[in-house]
Amino acid sequence: MPDQEVEDFTKNQYFTLGIGYTPDPSWNFRLLLPYVNRNHQTYGQDPTLPLTPDQISGAQVNSLGDLRFLTNYQGFLPTHNLGVQLGIKLPTGNYGGPNVDGTGTVGRNPAAFSSGPISQNPSPGNLLDTNLQAGTGSTDLILGAYYYQPVSQDFDLFLNGQYQFAIKQALNQPGADYRPGDLATVSFGVSYVADPGIVPQVQINLTHRNHDTGALADTNDSAGTVVYFSPGAAVTVARNMQMYGFVQVPLYSNLQGYQLLPRWNASIGASFKF
Repeated sequence: MPDQEVEDFTKNQYFTLGIGYTPDPSWNFRLLLPYVNRNHQTYGQDPTLPLTPDQISGAQVNSLGDLRFLTNYQGFLPTHNLGVQLGIKLPTGNYGGPNVDGTGTVGRNPAAFSSGPISQNPSPGNLLDTNLQAGTGSTDLILGAYYYQPVSQDFDLFLNGQYQFAIKQALNQPGADYRPGDLATVSFGVSYVADPGIVPQVQINLTHRNHDTGALADTNDSAGTVVYFSPGAAVTVARNMQMYGFVQVPLYSNLQGYQLLPRWNASIGASFKF
């Protein structure tokens, strides 16, 4: 039986800067650049039992992630409430790690452990796993569609879906290959629109991820499905400024292998119109 890593926790924070352009009611273009702050701690591969704090190794990732460019078209209907999305994710974030036999480093500036026993290993034995780096090293295609419909004077229903999959891998050599699993998301919910200044919203988010593949992938522990309940609201705070916040709480999960499931996720943001 292969050694099994025992993770302690992973905390992810993403700060995303976006800019959009809407030339007319049918088209919208967006550029999204994330900054990744990730704190990961693990007991390592097959640690000695019982688990003790001195076995924990920690790594901190602080760097730019993978850039996304998205195009939306919603000119199919006069009401502009049906749209499609086409996008691309580029490998702008640092990626990689040790090759499969541990003799060298692959990728671009992969992060290393900074504390604990693993940090004491000579490179590349001190590097963070490939799937925990700021970027994936892959170029991904993003396909999506969305629809919303008023159901009364005060309520709107909405439905959207998105599918993301790698079409090119920078890590593509034998013993040093990695492809992130395809990712599908579906969301639906209802918005209360009686007051345009404060719009509460409740939604259900379903996320399904296929296995990562390649010699550097944690294939057995990277696939699964999670369903979240997500309440939130958008608030207009100035004529050209809106703030929003959402909380995701898992309702159901079916994760394959050994994986950490977040107790909750939160998103906070602001948008400005020029």
